[in-house]
Amino acid sequence: MGILSRFSDIMSSNINALLDKMEDPAKMVDQLLRNLNDDLGKVKAETAGVMAEQARCKRELDECTADIAKMQSYAEKAVLAGNDEDAKRFLAKKNSLATTQASLQKSYDMAASNATKMRQMHDKLCSQIEDLNSRRDSIKAKVAVARTQEKINKIGASVDSARGNMSAFDRIESSADRMLDQANAMAELNSGTGDGMDDLMDKYETSTAGLDDDLAALKARMGKDPGAGSSSDDDLAALKEKMGKSEQ
Repeated sequence: MGILSRFSDIMSSNINALLDKMEDPAKMVDQLLRNLNDDLGKVKAETAGVMAEQARCKRELDECTADIAKMQSYAEKAVLAGNDEDAKRFLAKKNSLATTQASLQKSYDMAASNATKMRQMHDKLCSQIEDLNSRRDSIKAKVAVARTQEKINKIGASVDSARGNMSAFDRIESSADRMLDQANAMAELNSGTGDGMDDLMDKYETSTAGLDDDLAALKARMGKDPGAGSSSDDDLAALKEKMGKSEQ
C-alpha cells in the first residue's frame, strides 16, 4: 500500500536527518519526538480514513448478504405459493447479488488488510514514542553528565596550567634569591679589600695642636722658655690637669 511505504520513508528520513546533524543529543531527542508526534498525527488521520473505508465496505457487504438472504426467502415463499416464475426471478436476483457480494468481499478484505496494517503502524509508532519518552530523561541525564565531565576536564587543564605558572613563579623567586646572595657576597668581598690604613688613620685623626699651644702659653706666663722643658713637679701636675680637662 502506497500510504504505508510513504510514511515509512518519511519517518526514516526524519530519523536519518537528525542522526546526521547530531549536534546536541538532548535537543535532537526532543526534535525527534516532535517529528514522530507529527508523523503520528498523519498516521492517525490516514488510519481513520482506511478504517472508515473498511467500515463502508463491511456495511455494503453486509447489506448485499442480507439482500441475498432476502431473495432466498422470497423465492422460497413464491415456491410455496405455487408461483414458480416469481421464484425464478427472486433466484436470478439472488445470483446477481452473489456476484456483487464476491466483489464486495474482495474490497472488504483489502480494506480490512489495509486497516490492520495502518493500525499496526499506528501502534508501533505510539510504542516508539512511548519508549523514546521513557528514555529521553536518561539521554538528557547522560548528556548533562558528559557536559559536566567536559567542564571538569577544562578546569583540570586550567589547574595544570596554574601549577605550571606557580612552578615558574618558584623558579623566578629562586633566581631572585640567588641574585641577592651574590650581591651580598660581592658587598662582603668589597668591604674586605685594602690594607686597613684608613681605619687606623681615623683612629688618630683627633688633632693635638691645641694642647701644644696651651703648653706654650702656660710656660710663657711662668717666665719659662717655651722650647725648654720644665722640671717642676707643680708645673707638670698643672699641665696634666689642664690636659685632662681638655680631653674631657
